[in-house]
Amino acid sequence: MTLSTYSKEDKIFLAVDCIIFGFDKEELKILLVKRNFEPEKGKWSLIGGFLKQDENLDEAATKVLQHLTGLNNVYMEQLYTFSKVDRDPADRTLSVAYYALIDIAQHDKNTLNEESAKWFSLKDAPTLIFDHKRMVERALARLRRRALTKPIGFELLPEKFTMRQLQKLYEAILDKKLDKRNFINKFNSLDILIKLDEKDMSSSKKGAYLFQFDEEKYNSKVDDGFSFKL
Repeated sequence: MTLSTYSKEDKIFLAVDCIIFGFDKEELKILLVKRNFEPEKGKWSLIGGFLKQDENLDEAATKVLQHLTGLNNVYMEQLYTFSKVDRDPADRTLSVAYYALIDIAQHDKNTLNEESAKWFSLKDAPTLIFDHKRMVERALARLRRRALTKPIGFELLPEKFTMRQLQKLYEAILDKKLDKRNFINKFNSLDILIKLDEKDMSSSKKGAYLFQFDEEKYNSKVDDGFSFKL
């Protein structure tokens, strides 16, 4: 095709929207922003932006995350392309959604570059604009599938964590209570944890042993996958 042929085609905007999940040792949360422009000004939204001519989709998503959180090397995965004709009332816009995972404990609120950005529990999240609710639902479904086929937690937990915190994370993602003994046995069978000689004394006088992920074994399980039925 020639440029003259391209010039006859419809012009369509391409957006990138990011579903940013975080864990605060108890709940799975999502980071949202209040829009300061029309359409839907003043309503809650995922963070997003438009693809520029000099960047690819991954670069655009990384830029969005860095602008909002100030963080680098965040786990991020392309999710799905949303292309319903009337999804954005302003103009014909396609959106490529990504989801990202962040440990809230390491996320200093002062790094947020948007004053309107706020963490919400998934159960208490406000109504979102456009088709952003569908994006969150699809991202959560992907995260749940991933939790049962690959290890998860390296991106969402602090460097040192208790087994209770790990179980809480899986319960938050899967939205169900898990049997403690069964969970511990299942996770120990993966052989990706390092038990430390340190204890977290914040929850009881006896304390709870702290663990770390064995990064090499963890990454190997991420590459190979497994069946983790709970």
